[in-house]
Amino acid sequence: MKYTYLTALFLIFCISSWSQQTIKFPIVENGTMASITIDEKDAKVVALASKILSNDVKQVSGKNMVINKKKAKYQIIAGTLGKSKYINQIVSKHNMDVSQIKNKWETYSIQVIKKPSQNVEKALVIIGSDRRGTAYGLLEISRMIGVSPWEWWADVTPTKQENIVLNVENKIYGEPSVKYRGIFLNDEDWGLQRWSALNYEPETGDIGPKTYAKVFELLLRLRANTIWPAMHKCTKAFYHYPQNKIVADDYAIVIGTSHAEPMLCNINAEWNHDIMGDYRYDTNSESIKTLFKKRAKETANFEGIYTLGMRGEHDSPMIVGEDDTQSQVKLLEQVITDQRKILKANSKKGVIKPQAFVPYKEVLHYYQSGLNLPEDVSLVCTDDNYGYMRQLSNTKEQKRSGGAGVYYHTSYWGRPHDYLWLNSTNPVLMWEEMTKAYEFGSQNIWILNCGDIKPHEYNIELFLDMAWHIDAFKNNDAVKKHHINWSAREFGNSNAEAITNLMFDYNQLAFQRRPEFMAWSQVEPVTKSGKTELTQYHYGDEVFKRIEAHENLIDQVKQLKQTIPSYRADAFYQLVYYPIVGASNLNLKWLYSYKNEFVASQGRESAKDFASKSLEAYKTIKKETDYFNNTLQNGKWKHIMSMSPRHLPVFAEPTASIPLTEKHNTLGIAIEGYQMEVNNEIINSYADVFPVFNAYTKNKYYMDVFLKGQGELEWELQPKADWIILSKASGKLDKNQLEARIWVTIDWDKVPQGENKKEAPLGHDYQLIPPSNKVNSAIDVITKNKTTTLGVSVFNPKFKDLEDYKGFVEDKGFVSINAENYTRKTKGKEAEWTTFSGLGYTGNVSVALPRSATSETRVEAIKQNSPVLEYDFYTFNFGEVDVFLQAVPTHAFNNNSGVRCAVAIDNAEPVIIDFQTSGRSETWKQNVLKNASVKSVKQIVNTSGKHKLKIWMVDPGVMLDQILIDLGGWKTSYAFPPETKM
Repeated sequence: MKYTYLTALFLIFCISSWSQQTIKFPIVENGTMASITIDEKDAKVVALASKILSNDVKQVSGKNMVINKKKAKYQIIAGTLGKSKYINQIVSKHNMDVSQIKNKWETYSIQVIKKPSQNVEKALVIIGSDRRGTAYGLLEISRMIGVSPWEWWADVTPTKQENIVLNVENKIYGEPSVKYRGIFLNDEDWGLQRWSALNYEPETGDIGPKTYAKVFELLLRLRANTIWPAMHKCTKAFYHYPQNKIVADDYAIVIGTSHAEPMLCNINAEWNHDIMGDYRYDTNSESIKTLFKKRAKETANFEGIYTLGMRGEHDSPMIVGEDDTQSQVKLLEQVITDQRKILKANSKKGVIKPQAFVPYKEVLHYYQSGLNLPEDVSLVCTDDNYGYMRQLSNTKEQKRSGGAGVYYHTSYWGRPHDYLWLNSTNPVLMWEEMTKAYEFGSQNIWILNCGDIKPHEYNIELFLDMAWHIDAFKNNDAVKKHHINWSAREFGNSNAEAITNLMFDYNQLAFQRRPEFMAWSQVEPVTKSGKTELTQYHYGDEVFKRIEAHENLIDQVKQLKQTIPSYRADAFYQLVYYPIVGASNLNLKWLYSYKNEFVASQGRESAKDFASKSLEAYKTIKKETDYFNNTLQNGKWKHIMSMSPRHLPVFAEPTASIPLTEKHNTLGIAIEGYQMEVNNEIINSYADVFPVFNAYTKNKYYMDVFLKGQGELEWELQPKADWIILSKASGKLDKNQLEARIWVTIDWDKVPQGENKKEAPLGHDYQLIPPSNKVNSAIDVITKNKTTTLGVSVFNPKFKDLEDYKGFVEDKGFVSINAENYTRKTKGKEAEWTTFSGLGYTGNVSVALPRSATSETRVEAIKQNSPVLEYDFYTFNFGEVDVFLQAVPTHAFNNNSGVRCAVAIDNAEPVIIDFQTSGRSETWKQNVLKNASVKSVKQIVNTSGKHKLKIWMVDPGVMLDQILIDLGGWKTSYAFPPETKM
């Protein structure tokens, strides 16, 4: 018995060691060249993938890799199981177990076989379960030799190698996590269509078969299999060019169409009113069915996914005679019934054509109102166009035989505002929403609306990698690891982490406000832009902070650019440099414009300087875009990049406000916390006193000294106490420096202690502090002709309760908390709070998981079963307060859940906060423009001193970002003030 047990262990060890060992296989070594062997009767895509691999090897080694050279000593033998005579022979001769490949979807194995035949020393054998599996296997070798999927589309030139020797692990790849995985070419008017028509494919003057061949090659390299072709009016319909469908089939790409293109028909381009009549199913169904039948016959022998249902022309709601929901539902059901009859009549016997239903915008309302959808149709759920899934399958829907899918955006044209220029969708948000969708059964179809492909390269690859192998993305840190690996592949290990960190900073700033939204204007009416919500005189000046952040991004990307090898310089420009420089300069254009307008109102000469900087940012965008289009790769990408899609106000050349010139130059002074400058004759209420410095938050404040009028002016600051610390004490203002910002801090070891009285030191007007609670001093601002005194007040008592206190503390009438910085947390019956990094305004959010946990809505059940976060905080005031919670603006999973949590201070009963929005409401619009949903609830702080804020899960999956307990002191700002932590 013992012997048998040890023998079994030994055999397990041997089998495990065999499966994990690697075998060297030389593709190019010391002048010896491997060849590729395929069966010419195998699928066309196998031959195409072989040619791609052969070309990749030539790019790397400089040597030609011959296809079907039978006498080669080393051979890559690739083929589809049951379709390739060479693979069938090898499987039979070597008695290979192919049970894990046979009849699987897009699965392939790669292994090395020694002496497969008399003249072959070694064979690298690729066996595909189907034609795409074989193609993916061949292109896996391209990955192994260091060729990026973006070698053509982003000019990632392969690293040269004299010898190419692989360490091959015998391995099976697949099946993919998602069956149909692909992209939607959309909003192509300003990039892809013009580039193709005027540059790459002028013989067609459009996006035609030559362009699609390059797109399809990219999809194969990314292990994708589906495309929704471009469909705007500027592009002729995909099936207008007969060769398009042939090229798609050659590359084994499945054609589908969007929610607005039923039955593979492009209504924008194919519906002719003069001949066909109105595009209305209630009055003109026969004409519409004629088009459907034509397309069904034309595509009967090709792989396709047929979108069922119907919307109106130009991506608009369907027109019906009776404008009530039930009439619309009934008509849509008839459309689907008729479409399925047409497909059945044009399908091979016993074969059901893959069908999809996309409940987009108003169609979701019809579906939720009881529309009867056949079981075998894939339910393709959509996001709200801004990255948040509107609805996912409930328990009943997850049992549907047709399964479910996802249609997701990283590019969008529409209200409340477009984002068509750069990729500004946070990849961690996409990870969170897509893994959530997969968890709820969206595993049949994944489509990404990526606009023109460029500059969405990274998010496209991340999206498709998740669709290929979702298990590699289970943990929140998977995105950062993925990005590091991506950066290392494209730009080398030494730069990978720096590039990843830079892109994460870029994405966090874009999450706070997409660059395309910086004008605070909406699509309609396209007129004058609005005013920014960013404050310029509270909380360290939000505009100034954002300027600093974007200037820092530009500095970093310029430094990194110097370290990139010359043969990857163009790739770095496209994938990293242009997106960052473009986004940052669009931000700077508007931020400096807001600065210009604000300081002009104070009469500052520096208004002209800020106007100049705003214009310079605009010119930089123009210069870099011209370089992208005209110089990069000798004009390869001419017309691909537009710096002003749809010519919206946000992209326009900036205008400037010019201050009235003073007759005599004088020194202006402005202090943080005040909209107007010191000594302003109109508004002078406490404008010469700094906000209170709080010993418990160790805050700092700024003051600006600035030139009013022209000429030169020297200034000096003289603190009246040695505990007042200045970042700069003197200087000169002239045409080279029109203003200076000085930061004021406190040396807390020197400042005298105030009295230990708690009553109302930081109340509704936080400047009015009882004298007994503060230490007062001042700063003199001295020029040749004038001295101005600025008050400095310090709150520095020594409360025993706050000795070694680790919680949050009131400052200026509020307590500000980042949600991830809880004092303690308690698990619930089914769920617990965890942290997602890379999301939110603070870079981290708190979320209750798993998403399968039961929602609790009764107060007693919440207290007994739900996980809870607790935050210790200390107030000097008491009374009724507003507790504001900021969450990432997700939607409820489905009709079985919501977007809720519960809040209480101390021992109060939990009060539920609901973040759910309805349809395309004004609240939803503001939420997606800010990537934030803010709700508040009233609570009582019954005494000054220590307290606890508790937040319970009501629904799992809610992502909490920031918390603000307002005792009356919070002033207007875009984001919550910085944390007030001890």
